[in-house]
Amino acid sequence: MSRRIGILTSGGDCAGLNAVIRAAALRAHHGYGWTTIGIGRGTLGLLERPVEAVTLDPARLDSSLARQGGTFLGSTNRGDPFAYPMPDGSLKDRSGEMVEGLKQLRLDGLIGVGGDGSLDILRRLLAPSGVPFVGVPKTIDNDVGQTERAVGYSTAVAIATEALDRLQPTGASHERVMVLEVMGRDAGHIAIAAGIAGGADVVLIPEVRWSVDRVVGHIARLRAEGRTSALVVVAEAAGQSDEAVDEAADAAADAPDHGVGEWLAKRLAKATGAEARATVLGHVQRGAMPTAEDRLLASALGVRAVDVLADGKGDRMVAWWNRQVIDVPLEKVVGRSRTVDPGGALIRTARALGICLGDAI
Repeated sequence: MSRRIGILTSGGDCAGLNAVIRAAALRAHHGYGWTTIGIGRGTLGLLERPVEAVTLDPARLDSSLARQGGTFLGSTNRGDPFAYPMPDGSLKDRSGEMVEGLKQLRLDGLIGVGGDGSLDILRRLLAPSGVPFVGVPKTIDNDVGQTERAVGYSTAVAIATEALDRLQPTGASHERVMVLEVMGRDAGHIAIAAGIAGGADVVLIPEVRWSVDRVVGHIARLRAEGRTSALVVVAEAAGQSDEAVDEAADAAADAPDHGVGEWLAKRLAKATGAEARATVLGHVQRGAMPTAEDRLLASALGVRAVDVLADGKGDRMVAWWNRQVIDVPLEKVVGRSRTVDPGGALIRTARALGICLGDAI
């Protein structure tokens, strides 16, 4: 029986999204003879009349699409359907309008590619519609629960590692402490992975309580051993250490418009007497040609998402677990962020390599 399924991307962009869209549309067409409808600008496209959507023609979804970063359908990380900001500053529940948009598309299922927040919103949005929903995890932060990998993470780590590769010779040439701030809203996955791969001397993440004094002490030991430079990686959510509140506030006030990377560079320069420079990667980590690993993951998850709908299931998320693609109940995913395990393999590896995590251990 011919069916129509929809797909949309929601939340911040990342590498690999187009590969998911392509894989889902090709699987739907070649495997089941279904039509795939791409919804524009995430949930915002559902507010347009007519709905902002396009039929995905398999003949136009060639391999070049999998190489492209971002999402050709567009995305959004604003405009909560249940508290949508209006021009007058008020908040309005527009979820009913979005559900009506879904009905106009006459969908037999929907695939949503997003992080924990987006999947939660989409799950609640589709609950009264009766349209089966399957989520695909994507986030450079890699903090979605019940999956070992999320689309976009591998590419973000590769970019951060390349940045360290480029910063190291500059630091060595000028005898500087080079601080690299990477993304990681609530988790330090990018920081710890890139720090190990890129040969960092210090890695600071929100999951491990750290202090500037311990970082300063580690840099001092490196200098005593003959090192003239140091590489420091800090996750954007790592905070401002466990210094006294007034000291941290004073230091932060020196650069109120900057994040923890700039703050830390100022503190290290003052404490060590060495020059320190901060580099903030920011959105550079999002926009890139996806790595082979991200393309493979995106393709596998996109195919499985369609198969889950074909099996008559909904309210599920496809996931990568123990080198297999599985699907899990969304209720076990939303609201359960997966952060770095302080006793896990990467933390143990970092310590074994002599990387300072800024704590007492």
